[in-house]
Amino acid sequence: VQLQASGGGSVQAGGSLRLSCAVSGRDFSNYVMGWFRQAPGKEREFVATINWSGGATYYADSVKGRFTISRDNAVYLQMNSLKPEDTAVYYCAARRRDLSRYDYWGQGTPVTVSS
Repeated sequence: VQLQASGGGSVQAGGSLRLSCAVSGRDFSNYVMGWFRQAPGKEREFVATINWSGGATYYADSVKGRFTISRDNAVYLQMNSLKPEDTAVYYCAARRRDLSRYDYWGQGTPVTVSS
């Protein structure tokens, strides 16, 4: 199983970025896909999830209304109205719908938002 995140970069506050997570190696139809982030000196935190089947989404309060998670054959995170506090390394991950633990993680893609 491989999750490959990409699309990070540097942007000014108010700007946008779109992260992608290419997935391969298994049938993800019974999985929940998630985006997480870890800022320097902080713990990793949840950002958003989407059910591979059905498409139900869930967001952290800090990104609600600014970020959108979606998927087709990959998983995306559209990030608008970026703030300096969104600066972090972003990770995509996958877990079975009947489990709470994320078993599969991609490498991180860094996002830097300057004021």
